[in-house]
Amino acid sequence: MTAAELHTLTGAYAVNALHGEEAREFERHLLACTACTQEVRELAATAERLGLATALVPPPEMRQQVLRRIATVRQEPPKVTRGDRRGGGSVGRARRLPRMVLAACLAAAAAFGGIALWQHDQAEDARAQAQQAARQADAVTRVLAAPDARATTGKVGSGATGTVVVSRSQGRAAFLASGLPRPADGKVYQLWFSDNGRMRPAGLLDQNRSDAAVLMDGPVGKASGMGVTVEPAGGSKQPTTTPIALMNFSAA
Repeated sequence: MTAAELHTLTGAYAVNALHGEEAREFERHLLACTACTQEVRELAATAERLGLATALVPPPEMRQQVLRRIATVRQEPPKVTRGDRRGGGSVGRARRLPRMVLAACLAAAAAFGGIALWQHDQAEDARAQAQQAARQADAVTRVLAAPDARATTGKVGSGATGTVVVSRSQGRAAFLASGLPRPADGKVYQLWFSDNGRMRPAGLLDQNRSDAAVLMDGPVGKASGMGVTVEPAGGSKQPTTTPIALMNFSAA
């Protein structure tokens, strides 16, 4: 390779796209080229920042899922193009990749720790769930911190407790529960606003958690209280069971 060609390989080298003699030749080039050395260093730093920004803690069951999939899925052979047979395919493609794309590829590899590509969709789902949880927590915090927030605490079923916090200025309410037993299979806890005795759906609780802090769905409006019922999975338009909790909103 010419000196000009060697200068174009910094990104490819950063993502380990160079192999064999090409990698060794570029490493010899790095010993004498401070500009390329600096560029490789900058790409590595950029990749590290991208990795920190996108890193996720994999769920505990991921390891067993990967091991099961390894045992059952046959590895596909590499696809060889005509250009690859001539010996220049992989490097040629690497040279055409923009620097930030190469850095992002390296960041993804660092962030996910070599997890198989079939886990990509699960990681995207986890990221979306984390973002949704963060937005939910922020909304609950705003209600709890509102100057006009008023709280009412009561029993939820046998043994569990619940607290509803209402902010009339924000028109929202948050519900906090502790010690909820897991509902029966096919059932879920559903929240309701009580508009002078008429129940209005206000969201579902996560059936896998005994403690909860959620923003109730919809505006408080003229509701004077709230209730909790056990409903079929997915919830109901109107309560189908006797409420296990009824609480009146505290007066301002």
